[in-house]
Amino acid sequence: MTDATAQATGHRLPAELPDRIQHYIDGAFVDSVDGDTFDVLDPVTNQAYLQAASGKKADIDAAVAAARRAFTQGPWPRMLPRERSRVLHRIADLVESRDRRLAELESFDSGLPISQALGQARRAAENFRFFADLIVAQADDTYKVPGRQINYVNRKPIGVAGLITPWNTPFMLESWKLGPALATGNTVVLKPAEFTPLSASLWAGIFEEAGLPQGVFNLVNGFGEEAGDALVKHPDVPLISFTGESSTGALIFGNAAPYLKGLSMELGGKSPAVVFADADLDAAVDATIFGVFSLNGERCTAGSRILVQREIYDEFVDKYAEQAKRVRVGYPHEETTEVGSLVHPEHYDKVMSYVELGKTEGRLVAGGGRAEGFDTGNFVAPTVFADVSPDARIFQEEIFGPVVAITPFDTDEEALALANNTKYGLAAYIWTSDLKRAHNFSQAVEAGMVWLNSNNVRDLRTPFGGVKASGLGHEGGYRSIDFYTDQQAVHITLGEVHNPTFGKQD
Repeated sequence: MTDATAQATGHRLPAELPDRIQHYIDGAFVDSVDGDTFDVLDPVTNQAYLQAASGKKADIDAAVAAARRAFTQGPWPRMLPRERSRVLHRIADLVESRDRRLAELESFDSGLPISQALGQARRAAENFRFFADLIVAQADDTYKVPGRQINYVNRKPIGVAGLITPWNTPFMLESWKLGPALATGNTVVLKPAEFTPLSASLWAGIFEEAGLPQGVFNLVNGFGEEAGDALVKHPDVPLISFTGESSTGALIFGNAAPYLKGLSMELGGKSPAVVFADADLDAAVDATIFGVFSLNGERCTAGSRILVQREIYDEFVDKYAEQAKRVRVGYPHEETTEVGSLVHPEHYDKVMSYVELGKTEGRLVAGGGRAEGFDTGNFVAPTVFADVSPDARIFQEEIFGPVVAITPFDTDEEALALANNTKYGLAAYIWTSDLKRAHNFSQAVEAGMVWLNSNNVRDLRTPFGGVKASGLGHEGGYRSIDFYTDQQAVHITLGEVHNPTFGKQD
């Protein structure tokens, strides 16, 4: 893409963009073994702005071999937790010091609004800082049988962790996996999403400057069906952490099964936001607007099904539609932008196909097409459908864009049935001033995470994950420590040995 093209569209390019992205294996940037590359597109113009190395099995083999050497021969797994913690804190310091540049590149590469990309960059630093502190403060279980025995749990790093990350908020989600995997002494091979490899390419320099030993971190770019598949099937990679679509998760589950790998998978969602008549209506509207239109709607926990009690249904729909029309669509680099461009033309086409489908399945009250004033790029107007039937595809299927379905209900029982009427179960949002209802409903809803009278505010100590088609396992806090370590039980006799005696009969 030329500067003239950018100026004509009002789009701004970051300074000093690279013209190619390589793999990072055993402390060095390298091309693919076969020399293959793929185009990376700017989501505002859909023009290629660089070439990225396209990894295959040979590249994954080299990365895993380097990670395996670093694990078996290098110092990282044998360092004291405090020593690893210091390196992770230096990583966090470097990310914080470069947050503006990271946000600029992330926004350009993914189409995220710059203000939201900046928040994600800062959260990436916090992820490393959190796990740096956690491994030092961690206490393992000890069990005593007075005078006879003491038993304790010994945690050990597992080996090479395969990390496969998505294209929505990529840098932050990479940190969410890299932080605990490295904190616990593992080495890693990261396979970032092919749509957004730019920010991932910055990890190598950050890690080198922070003092991470050679070979501990390795990165292979490429497509899921090639690089990702090779990583999942590699016999020297004992665990895989994956974030992405449920259909891809099912494929990974099947491909990893013959190797009996440890799996952590955070998959799709179609999360309900349930608004009861006694809710703070203005707060509920604000939160549910943010919950589906922030991050361009490209978020797994989006509250994209809004269930509203009939007494306030018409008022809610009117308020929601009017506010959705005022959500500012703009170029990702502009500070006032609230919804930017979707990540890729393939995804734009998918979201727009659901918008057209929605016109046959619900009452269009806002949006419904390309954002006004944007003739090119992947800009979708925030779109709201009301009166959506529970069997409609836009009610049941994950759209992963700025599109929401609103449906009425009458009773608590009906609301619960509607909330659970989907194959997904990642998150749920409940709005009510009735404390008993809030607790009973939150415990009955089929979701891995519930927010009461709140938007999605994360506490890094709590488990993150879903049920049903939304995932397998949980990460977050000590659950991440559990996933990235082997837990060995050690039993010690303190008193007289007391064994049943075999083979001494007359």
